[in-house]
Amino acid sequence: MPLALFPGLMQLSFWDILTNLRPVPLAVIAFLVLFSLASWMIVFAKWSVFRRAREDNRSFLRAFRKASNLQAVALASEQFASAPLVAVFDFGYGEVERQVKQRGALVNNAAIERSLQLGVSEEVTKLERNMNWLATVASVSPFIGLFGTVWGIMDAFMGLGTAGSASLRAVAPGIAEALVTTALGLVAAIPAAIFYNVFGTSLREIGTRMEDFAIEFQNLAERDFGG
Repeated sequence: MPLALFPGLMQLSFWDILTNLRPVPLAVIAFLVLFSLASWMIVFAKWSVFRRAREDNRSFLRAFRKASNLQAVALASEQFASAPLVAVFDFGYGEVERQVKQRGALVNNAAIERSLQLGVSEEVTKLERNMNWLATVASVSPFIGLFGTVWGIMDAFMGLGTAGSASLRAVAPGIAEALVTTALGLVAAIPAAIFYNVFGTSLREIGTRMEDFAIEFQNLAERDFGG
């Protein structure tokens, strides 16, 4: 809706609009600002988490592929404790140790596979943490902004009724509130939706990498202990 169609709005600065907000639009804007700030905090935190996970996974995977046996990998894994692959390795290695101590060899490959899958599932759950908040902000913020839009239009019509004439000066505050809440709803929702999809792609990539690693782990365990 071009502002040029409403000369009364052109005389209002953004600060004027904010300082003259009525309680309901002010509450809507406050909610949207809080949602936006919270989503950006999550974005920066998750960006760091995913970047470090990818880097540590690559480093650990190089060490894993160079190692001659699982014991050597277990010693090297202490250097990459924050890597999701290390957590998966620990789950599998724990089951291998139990079987070797009890039977002297691997006797239940299915149990090892289940342990590795538990490790994958646990790490995926950790990486997914707080991503549901981004999805919520992306889906809810436009509707909160729309609520502010409808309220602002209602205020504009009430202003017309109070003024008793079709004056743009009478409807300008309500229309300004409607436009501001609409814009803030989109400002909060769009980045949250973008980064939710970006992180979702990263999560799937890391999840696939962990599934592939589980197969490599089983191959090395069978070579080591004759499963």
